[in-house]
Amino acid sequence: MNKQAVENKLSSLIENVGSVVVGKEAVLEQLLIALFAKGHVILEDVPGTGKTLLAKSLARSLACEMKRIQFTADLLPSDVTGINVFNQQAARFELRRGPVFANILLADELNRATPRTQSSLLECMEERQVTIDGETYSLDSPFIVVATQNPIDNHGTFPLPEAQLDRFMLCVSMGYPTDAEELAILKRFTADNPLDGLQAVLSRDEIRELQAEVPKVHVSDAVYGYLLAIVAATRSHEDIAFGVSPRGSLQLLKAVQARALLQGRDYALPDDVKALVKPVFAHRLILKDSFGGEANRAHPLLDSLLAGIPVPTEAALESR
Repeated sequence: MNKQAVENKLSSLIENVGSVVVGKEAVLEQLLIALFAKGHVILEDVPGTGKTLLAKSLARSLACEMKRIQFTADLLPSDVTGINVFNQQAARFELRRGPVFANILLADELNRATPRTQSSLLECMEERQVTIDGETYSLDSPFIVVATQNPIDNHGTFPLPEAQLDRFMLCVSMGYPTDAEELAILKRFTADNPLDGLQAVLSRDEIRELQAEVPKVHVSDAVYGYLLAIVAATRSHEDIAFGVSPRGSLQLLKAVQARALLQGRDYALPDDVKALVKPVFAHRLILKDSFGGEANRAHPLLDSLLAGIPVPTEAALESR
């Protein structure tokens, strides 16, 4: 796929989703980064900020199947993955597939489920497969989990363990709209729901083609060095108990390549790294005075780390 074709497809996709969702271009970009880098996203925000609408708009724009799970304390792992049910007429067990068999899985309020049910997503997120009663089933491509999480201090929540948080490439917040954006939302949704008329602009094959372009994005030694310097700083900081793991550094690299592709470049820049450090690393850090996973508290800490690490010069970048 040539550069112009990539740019045309991505711009039409962003414009299509933007016809429904108002003022969330930055969040949409991060969702697309995760999608094309074959990662997953966790959204942390209060209800009603458009998380489900954004996921549905993206799914319809991609001609992909989306399924939604409302996680609750009584949800079982089989409610997520599926279960074998005995068919009396056929005298055999038949698989009743769970909602995980989709291209885009919206896991609403993931931390309201018990740890046992939360863990039912680990295999599908990491290996793109599901094991039911000893039988392994591959998931269709593309596959992305978009999970939402309530604030940890809410009643009836089970904080996600660090091992599960580490499997999410990005952690982002929708945020409240500005006054102008909220006015546009009110006017746009007064008569009808624009989501109902949304048409697909990318097929599954085209998504897979774009995913194949991401590893081709060139990363210079200078950008590699800048990325690794940030990773090393998280492991030696006095306020951080456990820094970023090798999985985290690899996730940042893939996200950086995907962002460069979205920006219409076939090479990565230090700006790509700086733009993604917080959404990729914040939820992975375990601070010494907390129980981990407090992404908002880690943001200012990461800002201070970035301020102390030299950015590669243009001369160093020319080595690409």
